[in-house]
Formats: sequence, structure tokens, C-alpha cells
Amino acid sequence: MTERQQTVLVIDDEAQIRKFLRISLAAHGYRVLEAGSGREGLDLAQQAKPDLLVLDLGLPDMDGKDVLSELRRWSSMPVLVLSVRAGDSEKVLCLDGGANDYVTKPFSIPEFLARVRVLLRQPVAAGVQEASVRCGPLQIDLASRRVSLDDQEIGLTRKEFAVLATLARQLGRVVTQQQLLTDIWGPTHVEDSHYLRVVVGHLRQKLGDNPADPHFIVTEAGIGYRLREQSSGASR
Repeated sequence: MTERQQTVLVIDDEAQIRKFLRISLAAHGYRVLEAGSGREGLDLAQQAKPDLLVLDLGLPDMDGKDVLSELRRWSSMPVLVLSVRAGDSEKVLCLDGGANDYVTKPFSIPEFLARVRVLLRQPVAAGVQEASVRCGPLQIDLASRRVSLDDQEIGLTRKEFAVLATLARQLGRVVTQQQLLTDIWGPTHVEDSHYLRVVVGHLRQKLGDNPADPHFIVTEAGIGYRLREQSSGASR
């Protein structure tokens, strides 16, 4: 039986960008829909129900963040923001507002396609909660709160497990510092980023993960962290 072709909707007012993405995505087997404005894109998203939305922020009729906000009222489809706005604050606003990932222009098409693949194969993006998550040799059992590396159980504190479990539930996606601090320490600690840095540092030590060349926990500078997706046969 032939696998269903996945559909990507691109909302961008630059015709050249849309053409470039259409050619690149189609060459890798995706069906591509296009919209040049926010309203047109929202209407198309509601009608066609694509598997992934690629969203520019600088649209002629409305800001991309408003498109994202309206979309999140009725859909949990993965959203990849693609924008020239490179500031950390802009990225954080989009990720906290419901975007699944953020890529700045100009961009590398191999990296863009890799991020597309990650988002399209993540059931977590649609709200599915897995009992356990495997990240190469790392196994995170969310139900029993146990973590093992190379089949050896690792002892974690409550905060360490909470951070790792939050990243695991969003495997391959960036989780902002604000979200982690709010969810784990509470809203009064949203500015206490040093708490998070200490816990992530301890996690990396226990996982034998080098922050300069991480196999598991990747730092997105000024934004947050993500747990790197790996094949089940991946090795360190």
C-alpha cells in the first residue's frame, strides 16, 4: 500500500521564497500548498488541513504571530516559523505562542528539510502522550519516572527528571526557558534561569553529554533546550 503523501502549506508573501520551498519540498515527496497572505493561508489551512504549516511573520495583511494565534484556536498542526526576524525575543514569543520550531532567513535547505521531517513524525505535536520515549541509547519511562542509558538505570532528582521528561514529551522540538521554569518551578520563577542551567548541567553530567557537542540535550542559545531525536540504533 502506498504511503499517504504529506502536505505542507507555505504562507509567505515572497513569491521567490514560495517557489524555492515548493521545488525543494516537492523534490522530497511532499505536496505543497501556497498562500501569499495570512488570511488566505488561514482559510487554506482550514479547508485543506495540511500536515505542516511553514509560516513567515512579515505578511502584508497581518503579523505571522496573529496567524499563529488564530490557528491555535482550532488546530494543533505543527508550525515551522521561517522569518528574517532573528532576535531571541521574537523567537521566544513565537515558540511560547504555539510554534513548534523557528528558522531564520537566510537558511540552509538541508537543515530546513531536517526540521520538517522531525515535525512531521512527532505525534507529540498533536497532543499524543507516550508512556515512554527513546532517544537512541536513552530511555525515558514517563509513567514509572525511570531513566536508563545503555540499559543502565540513572538516578535523577525530581527536578532533573521533570526537565528531562518535559523535553522528552516535545522530542525534537524547542522548549523555551520560560516554559520550563513556569511548568517546573512555577510562574514566580520565570526569571530564575540559573535554576534551569544548574539542573541541565547536572543532567548532562549524568548522561555523559558534552554541551559543546551534545548527543541528547541541545541548547538553543537565548531561547531554551530541545532533546535531540535519534534513531533507535544510534550510538554515542
